[in-house]
Amino acid sequence: MRTHHTAALLAAGLFALTGCSEVTSEPKADDKVAASPSASQSSIAPEALSSAAAAAGIPPSPAPEQRAIYLAALNKIDPEIVNGKDDKAISRGLSQCQSMKNEKDPTKRVESTNRRFISPNHPDGFGPTKAAFILAAVQTNLCPTY
Repeated sequence: MRTHHTAALLAAGLFALTGCSEVTSEPKADDKVAASPSASQSSIAPEALSSAAAAAGIPPSPAPEQRAIYLAALNKIDPEIVNGKDDKAISRGLSQCQSMKNEKDPTKRVESTNRRFISPNHPDGFGPTKAAFILAAVQTNLCPTY
């Protein structure tokens, strides 16, 4: 298996593990369960998560100022891109960065952006022109090295 595939799988696994920290029921007194960390604790060091994410091509979440600039850029293209779901727009942008890491063909980058950025009124994407603008906003604000 190639290194980048291994890194991507590792990152996905780490993110899945950290997302599964909610407790759905309280243990009963007679349950023989080892003590586990509280929901707010993670046994995975933040540095390890960042390292795995970087290896998979996922840049870190943008700083608040950069986040605001990115969301404003998307809203300027079409308010339905963000549609009041800021975190979803950030997540899609970071995922697009990961896709772009190994895809250098500009046409394919635009196509994947169009497939990724959808809304209720645009279930098939916003079209190639807006997708190109979205891609530019992603690349400028979230992953300028790709």
